[in-house]
Amino acid sequence: MTSSISIRHHLTDDLLLGYAAGHLSEAFGLVVATHVSLCDDCRARLESYEALGGAVIEGEAEEAISFDALSRIMARLDVPVVSAPPLGRGKTSLPAPVAAYVGGGVEAVKWRSVGMGVRQAILPTGPQATARLLHIPAGQAVPDHGHRGTELTLVLRGAFRDATDRFGPGDLEIADEDVLHKPIAEAGEDCICLAATDAPLRFVGFLPRLLQPLFRV
Repeated sequence: MTSSISIRHHLTDDLLLGYAAGHLSEAFGLVVATHVSLCDDCRARLESYEALGGAVIEGEAEEAISFDALSRIMARLDVPVVSAPPLGRGKTSLPAPVAAYVGGGVEAVKWRSVGMGVRQAILPTGPQATARLLHIPAGQAVPDHGHRGTELTLVLRGAFRDATDRFGPGDLEIADEDVLHKPIAEAGEDCICLAATDAPLRFVGFLPRLLQPLFRV
């Protein structure tokens, strides 16, 4: 299905290759899967990497596998598949990969206030990284912060701006240790994002730093 949204900020080759090879954390994998579900370009690139990987595997010599290999693989497939309308097909819809984690649309999200009208919902992913949904009121800013690792932020609804650019529905911002920013939701519509981090953020202000352990950011 062709996406009805215009996406300007895409996944890097490293993220797509890591996802295709199964090397990403669950949280980062969720962001990649969600972006791919919205972006025809990145979906096509991912399919080409997966095809290349399959060709490489076929060319390798056969090796014996352990008797419990199938059961161990199946045990890893513990994320239920939940159908959800594509992004933009309703004010409460979520992309299918995210809907699988929250058990439905936006109305099923268990939000928790983190101050200044901003809400978050931490999703149940593995320990290597943290995934969360963020709800930022229109016109509201997230506190200035830097990064001790990598932060992936995928816009699901609305838009935000920071010192680097504007990010609208389907756009992905990749921020590393060199990025210091203050994302601000655009006026007119609340912004909902899916964010994943592999290390705590570096907040500039004293109060956000004080509350950081409580909100697990």
